[in-house]
Amino acid sequence: MDKRENRLSLMVKNIITSGMGEEYTIETIRRVKLANIVSLTGTIFMVPFGIVAFVQGNFPLGVIDHFAALAMILGLLYLRRSKNYQYACLFGITIAGILYFYLLVTGGVNSTAHVWYYTFPLASAFLLGSKKGAVATIILLILAIIFFAVDVDSPYLTHYSKDFIIRFIPSFIVVFIFSYAFEYFRETAEEKLTSKNDELNRTIKELKETDIKLRRSQEELEKRVQERTLDLSKANLDLKHEIKVRERAENERRRLETQLAHSQKMEAIGTLAGGVAHDLNNILSATVSYPDLILMDLPEESPLRTPILTIQQSGTKAAAIVQDLLTLARRGVVVTEVINLNHVIDNYLESPEFEKLREFHLNVKIESNLETNLLNIMGSSVHLSKTVMNLVSNAAESMDDGGNIFITTESKYIDKPIRGYDDIKEGDYVILTVSDTGKGISARDLERIFEPFFTKKKMGRSGTGLGMAVVWGTVKDHKGYIDIQSTEGKGTTFTLYFPVTRKEISGQEKALPMEEYMGNGESILVVDDVEDQREIASRILIKLGYSVTSVSSGEEAVDYMKDNSVDLLVLDMIMDPGINGLETYKRILDFHPNQKAIIASGFSATERVKEAQRLGAGAYIKKPYTLEKIGIVVKTELDNK
Repeated sequence: MDKRENRLSLMVKNIITSGMGEEYTIETIRRVKLANIVSLTGTIFMVPFGIVAFVQGNFPLGVIDHFAALAMILGLLYLRRSKNYQYACLFGITIAGILYFYLLVTGGVNSTAHVWYYTFPLASAFLLGSKKGAVATIILLILAIIFFAVDVDSPYLTHYSKDFIIRFIPSFIVVFIFSYAFEYFRETAEEKLTSKNDELNRTIKELKETDIKLRRSQEELEKRVQERTLDLSKANLDLKHEIKVRERAENERRRLETQLAHSQKMEAIGTLAGGVAHDLNNILSATVSYPDLILMDLPEESPLRTPILTIQQSGTKAAAIVQDLLTLARRGVVVTEVINLNHVIDNYLESPEFEKLREFHLNVKIESNLETNLLNIMGSSVHLSKTVMNLVSNAAESMDDGGNIFITTESKYIDKPIRGYDDIKEGDYVILTVSDTGKGISARDLERIFEPFFTKKKMGRSGTGLGMAVVWGTVKDHKGYIDIQSTEGKGTTFTLYFPVTRKEISGQEKALPMEEYMGNGESILVVDDVEDQREIASRILIKLGYSVTSVSSGEEAVDYMKDNSVDLLVLDMIMDPGINGLETYKRILDFHPNQKAIIASGFSATERVKEAQRLGAGAYIKKPYTLEKIGIVVKTELDNK
């Protein structure tokens, strides 16, 4: 019952408000609504009146009633389509006038139809305005007077007595005057109100202009005060110095205030990562490189092989984390590997990190629904695995009392751009969705969710504040998009969109046998300012059959090369204090123009590395070293003619 009432109410409201134009004034809207109401009520009454007339045998009256109802419906439809309320109102008043005059001359039911005449002045004044309404009312009054005066004797026309005529005409004029006066005074009041409103708008505009002038005057005054202050400061050197310092500090403060909080924190991470990456890679080198040397001297059946391999794998993972931090700071992940996101997720769900997460959150149930035959993407499996881990970890942390986490993947074509947390463009995507039934994220926190160091996790459970920043950076470096839907108390859904690639996953490369990259006694000079790095590189190269000399600085390398020659240089790019690898190579080229060299560094390839390669240096190798990696690079460079 309630639904029917609501539908009826909506239908009536739709009819009453039909024909509205966006540019209509309040007065026009009032007239349109009134015209719709008159047409609607007139139609509702005319149809049953016509039926009653047919039943009573008054066929002409029934036809007129239904004609009037049809005309009102047509008027409604015309107004709805054209939004020309003036013609619609004029048409409606004309039909009403014809109908009322017909009712007057025929008498209607029991000669009572003349009472409709009294409604015409009100309707015409309200719909057409005071002046046009008055003209229409006078025309209808004149027609009535002519009818009364002619007094045609016909069985189809009603004869009215003189007493009736004497009372009808003055009463009609009274209604007419009242209607005209009411509408006239209302229009006059509205004009005054409109005039006052326009005047108020002009006043507001003038006030704004005055305010702008005042601000300009204030700025000009401040500028003059500053100039005067600078002039006075010249008389005192100490004061002048202080003013300059304050000006520089103020300019710096304004510059910092204009930066977004997200950019500021990303810059802080970049500073942190750049400062520690080199030293941290040096520390990790021993963990990654020495196991290769130890394993070469261990028999295959030794019980130590497994723990040593575990140490090496842990060091490799730590090196990947350092690279992850550098990627977050610098961005620009080199996305060249064809991968399938389902494989990344499966590997994570079988990892020790995932098992540890489940131990912390015993009441959290994790379900996955991965699309079969999911399309491939170009990406970094290390970064994407970290992204999945961070999203799942965040979801679990949001459910103190337990709940469900759902991981889904699908291939989908987005045919229309999507506006969400990110604006997602049209195209083919692999979509990763991680949703939970946790406590949700507030709107305030949602604005900061990807800021570095912003976290609400429990300390001791990976709550460093870098996780979601890594997610953001990884998605952006993969040219992807992020959307977030969250309701406090119900849960959160992260949806990640990655562009599809049509390339196929290549087979896994097989490790080369050591014989393929063994040396033949060639001489190599290792240049590195860190003793551990020199020791590691030297031991690996000696193991591979090379004759190795090492020095601790670029200056020592230049001095050595003045009196000696080597087949290959292994140059560390960053050495402090002293000259760096690029400058060292430039000086050596002065007396060994065709000197072969490879470049080593804990950072990604920089512009200095590329310049050294333009001068003649060969491959770039990223620390920490592994026996196979450095062996292949050295062998390849020595074999190049």
